[in-house]
Amino acid sequence: MASTLGAALSGIATQSHAAVPYPVEKKALKIGFVPISCAAPLIMAQAKGYFQDEGITVELRKTPGWALIRDNLLNGSFDASHLLSPMPLALSAGAGHTPHPVRAVTMQNINGQAITLALKHRERRDPRDWKGMTFAIPFEFSMHNLMLRAYLAHYGLDPDHDVTLRVTAPPEMVANLRAGNIDGFLGPEPFNQRAVINEIGFLHILTAEIWDGHPCCALGMTEEFIAENPNTYAAVQRAMIRAAAFMHKMENRLEAAQILSKPEYLNHSELVIRQGLTGHYADGLGNVKNNLHRAEFSPFPYYSSGVWMMEQMQRWGYIPRSVDSRNIVEQVFLLPDVRRQATALALADLPSPENTNYPDFQVLGVPFTASTYPSTQGTKP
Repeated sequence: MASTLGAALSGIATQSHAAVPYPVEKKALKIGFVPISCAAPLIMAQAKGYFQDEGITVELRKTPGWALIRDNLLNGSFDASHLLSPMPLALSAGAGHTPHPVRAVTMQNINGQAITLALKHRERRDPRDWKGMTFAIPFEFSMHNLMLRAYLAHYGLDPDHDVTLRVTAPPEMVANLRAGNIDGFLGPEPFNQRAVINEIGFLHILTAEIWDGHPCCALGMTEEFIAENPNTYAAVQRAMIRAAAFMHKMENRLEAAQILSKPEYLNHSELVIRQGLTGHYADGLGNVKNNLHRAEFSPFPYYSSGVWMMEQMQRWGYIPRSVDSRNIVEQVFLLPDVRRQATALALADLPSPENTNYPDFQVLGVPFTASTYPSTQGTKP
């Protein structure tokens, strides 16, 4: 596989993208996605013709939830799929099931989520006062779950005992907030902004304010598919890198919002989607805010963010402490391939990659350095 894949990656198209240097093994692909703004690069790769440039015809399959996304990827109904970034790690590590080797072909988006609370809690902003509340999350193996747990624990709450976390499909979060079934949610766009527009909720905090630069969603393939279709894998990766560059450029966000609003994609108001993408938005408390970091897009799946995810899944008992986090991350996150392809494509609008595979970052003001992350962080508060 290594030599074949290396050949596929070495034959990268020039900036004109006029020719495909190595013919793809599979020309027609089915790729699943959940209709949220995080899928913008995947949708742009289709809408802007980047897949077509690679000699691939893609059928995007809109899917309501993450369990169905997972099942369709594993059973071969999907050739690739939009995934929450912890999902390929959890699947490969065997969290709650037999291990299935799944790979993160690219990251899709960074930041772009929020904690939204019901308007009745506008005076209840201190998380230490949230005992007994119920929050929706889209999936257990999601950045939403892991970041909400980290946020609650930071303020002294035990997410497993002091609050209730309820897995809820993103399109159902606003309705559940309106009905009073939940007090809030940590979810994707456009549902945070939809709660604001509908005067049901307000934005308590953006996830960019918890961890600026955190990954959220990825594009995934099984290891088996990549081994059997190395040229197709490389072509899809190139298209996704180009789509990330398109989405990274702020001037393209208005066009992206228009495309995403279409019925076959998110089927939401362009205004609602635009506020989430541009960072110029109403917060539900009478304020109009500007935060250019609210939503970002980058294809690079850095190892240090993967180690944080693994440590959090170990912290909360999803994965045994005996699992070698770094080994799993370096198998699953195909960062070297993304780096090589991005370098060869030399796209002016693509964010410059970090000069290390393990960049440091801060979560809630606390530095995280993957190489020195203490095992004691694996205990609950």
